[in-house]
Amino acid sequence: MKKDIKKVLFVATECNPFWATGGLGDVIGSLPGALRNAGVDARVMLPLFEKSLDKAGLTRLGQITVPLAWRNQSCGIYTTQRGGVTYYFVENEYYFKRPAIYGEYDDGERFAFFSRAVWEILRFLDYKPDVVHSNDWQTALVPIYHKLIYRDFDKTKDVFTIHNIEYQGKFDRAILGDVFGIDEEHYSLLDFDGCINLVKGAMEVCDALTTVSPTYAQQLSDNYYAMGLGAIVAKNSHKLRGILNGIDEDLYDPSKASGIFAPFDAADLSGKAENKHELQRLLNLPLSDAPMLAVISRLASHKGIDLIKNTLDEILKEDVQLVVLGTGEKSYEEYFSHMQQTVPGKVSAIIAFNKDLAQKVYAASDIFLMPSKSEPCGLSQMIACRFGSIPVVRATGGLKDSIKHYTKKSGNGFVFDGYNGGEFLAAVRKAIGCYRTDKWHELRHNAMTSDFGWSKSARAYIKIYKELTK
Repeated sequence: MKKDIKKVLFVATECNPFWATGGLGDVIGSLPGALRNAGVDARVMLPLFEKSLDKAGLTRLGQITVPLAWRNQSCGIYTTQRGGVTYYFVENEYYFKRPAIYGEYDDGERFAFFSRAVWEILRFLDYKPDVVHSNDWQTALVPIYHKLIYRDFDKTKDVFTIHNIEYQGKFDRAILGDVFGIDEEHYSLLDFDGCINLVKGAMEVCDALTTVSPTYAQQLSDNYYAMGLGAIVAKNSHKLRGILNGIDEDLYDPSKASGIFAPFDAADLSGKAENKHELQRLLNLPLSDAPMLAVISRLASHKGIDLIKNTLDEILKEDVQLVVLGTGEKSYEEYFSHMQQTVPGKVSAIIAFNKDLAQKVYAASDIFLMPSKSEPCGLSQMIACRFGSIPVVRATGGLKDSIKHYTKKSGNGFVFDGYNGGEFLAAVRKAIGCYRTDKWHELRHNAMTSDFGWSKSARAYIKIYKELTK
């Protein structure tokens, strides 16, 4: 008989609504709640980044000392509940009272401390989860420390999720003992290409390995997508599963969203036009019913920005407007700013990270451009669908799994295969052409009613947890 799963602890460095820099924060902010709704006691443990959270709303549980190599560091423990989910926060001002969450010179040491603190706090709480579910390189040491040091948690299983394998936690071998507190005899576990690689180590020791879409899981067998770790993925392919992320459908509900100009839904789209015209006024674009194309993205090459750049002159020959919102590589920022000056009535470029404006752009736009070179899952295409902005995506990673090409009555977007300007431009033209037909209403309804909730994904994770704890 299979054991009923009651306790799953998520360990991560981001979580909405506390703080987030990307999709990881959305996942950790939504998946535990979905699991709890399915009967799992899902909890979350996070570093206490004090610049982002007021301790006044937290309950202090105690203070412990966490060993890390030759160090003994103070660790405060706080907790709160949101939506029925219990959150634990790891406090250490030296490591986490910083102006930035990531990108510090001692990130390796900071997150090693956090990873050791997870197990020390579990001892303090006398709480032994059935599964500890770690996420990305910052918590890759959690399953590694479990297997090397915390063997008293012998019945606890480790799940490790790769949200983006591009970030692997690479460090010089010299700090193995001094910073991570791991004996030299275990170096081979972490060694890859002559340096420490924490993601590689986590893949080797975890009991189950997941990533954020079925297609991305398949693509990781290709060394190109695996960013050099293809052989390690292949070695551990027996425990790899791809589960498509979802989104918080209440948070991204245009009938409830407070940050947009007017509410609307799939049954009544009158507010959609109002959002469009109000955004045009805000951005000094001509009031027009021409299709509004949107890009909300980090301006980086793997996001397919080259395809947009190389085809934009042709796209702008159509009766369209383009709104670009994002920051990233300087050359792309300068290019879109230049295009705004060159074609001021057709292009608006906002070089910023602005969540409030992003929601307004989703609500106002008609067509959403996301021609990524690689995309482990992607949430923007799902959010765009919810707000009635039809995605044009390349068939890669989670884009392929979530967006189906529109043909006759089925489909929720436009999909192209090859990473080239010709196929992308053809897909954009199909979208623009469809916008001017009666089919557009059907397509928009399909997109807005697509099921991107967490229930299906939660069931897939529960299946893994149950298999691990038979």
